[in-house]
Amino acid sequence: MSDKKTFKVTQIASGNGRKPGQQETLIGLGLNKIGREKVLEDTPSTRGMVRKVAHLVKVED
Repeated sequence: MSDKKTFKVTQIASGNGRKPGQQETLIGLGLNKIGREKVLEDTPSTRGMVRKVAHLVKVED
């Protein structure tokens, strides 16, 4: 197995009508519909993307 740290992100709200860049950030994370889940590698860049859309997603370690 991989020894890299990961975390799970679930989209809980829509990105439609949000500030510019937030919808694109969701797509960059692999999320584009409510209820979608992704397991992402824990890197500073992915943490920054999640922080940008923290009000639209739920994070589980």
